Amino acid sequence: MTATGAARVASQRIAEVLRERILAGQLPPGTRIKQDELAEELSASRIPVREALRILESRGLVEVRANSGAWVTQMDLHNLTITYQIRERIEPLLLMDSVPRLDPAVVARMREIQAEIEANDDLERFMALDRELHWATYAGNRTPYLATMVERLWDTTQHYRREFARQMGDRGTWAVNTEHRLLIEAIASGDTASASNVLALHIQRTRVELARNPEFLASIGHGTGPAQS
Repeated sequence: MTATGAARVASQRIAEVLRERILAGQLPPGTRIKQDELAEELSASRIPVREALRILESRGLVEVRANSGAWVTQMDLHNLTITYQIRERIEPLLLMDSVPRLDPAVVARMREIQAEIEANDDLERFMALDRELHWATYAGNRTPYLATMVERLWDTTQHYRREFARQMGDRGTWAVNTEHRLLIEAIASGDTASASNVLALHIQRTRVELARNPEFLASIGHGTGPAQS
């Protein structure tokens, strides 16, 4: 492998480590990422660390400012609302592209995941299962550029979904489970239009609840980085 290739591999490795930490909540919004400490921890030079931060910046997970540093991206309520409105519009498109090519085995797996969700009471496990379920519904898509857009939106809202689920408690659990079941049944019957409508309403309900409970944003983030504008 050439030196350039090795540096690229190192950058991707570091980017994935940081992405996993961000999505797991280990690096909350507003946390400053100290490049020197990260390079030492991961036995890397600063060059692949800087490139890894650029990769994550392109995915919306990190904000890098010249002569200022890098922080885990923060969103205010306005930007979070806009992000959810985008999701309401494009995720149903991805689902509609996927549904006609989902085989019964995938639908059976969706039912298994939903059963696991309903038997689960651990928040982090719910986050993983919820993501697995939704991405199973998109497994038949033939539009990778759209799937990439949706994945970015999921990643950038991960912290907020986690805190929202934590604060909504049993009321939120009941609503999520009901919507998941409706979505799975629509997919199982091949009713693309109904599946799309259920998904849009599923995302919209979260957006509306967030707007009604903006105080939950105060529970997220421990850093001092600038909020996304």
